[in-house]
Amino acid sequence: MKADASVMLRCANYNLTIAISLEESAVAVPPRCAPHDRTRNVKFQPDSLEGVNTITRHDAEKLWVGNQPHSGSVIVPWVGSVRPWAPADFAALTQPHFDELLQLNPELVIFGSGARLRFPVPALLSGLIAQRIGVESMDTAAACRTYNVLVSERRRVIAALLPEAR
Repeated sequence: MKADASVMLRCANYNLTIAISLEESAVAVPPRCAPHDRTRNVKFQPDSLEGVNTITRHDAEKLWVGNQPHSGSVIVPWVGSVRPWAPADFAALTQPHFDELLQLNPELVIFGSGARLRFPVPALLSGLIAQRIGVESMDTAAACRTYNVLVSERRRVIAALLPEAR
């Protein structure tokens, strides 16, 4: 009989998945052997991808990509440098802000609209839509989580994030 279990541990800068395999022999266990005598194999795997940007933390004013904090609006590409993004808040968004994302050639853009979900006017997204680049809008916290899932799947994704404190 074999039993498998996985446990997720969240530490300051690392996510570790632990896979535990418990092996029991097909032979009957003598009564003098306690259940804790079973073989236990533990495998540690860091949940990080070499060279891929992951958002490790965020709050109302900053977000951290890896160990590096960033303030204000930012563009987080799946690889390469995180860069500031010009709009200070949702009301300041223009089409050139979204057209700037085309230079990075993503397959998908995750737009974080701040503390609450807001959708940009479709005309602002026309350049991305014309290039058949998907755009998903959500609040910034959800955008950070979604971005991390997509980069873990090795997708060419960009997070365009407005700060939550506005």
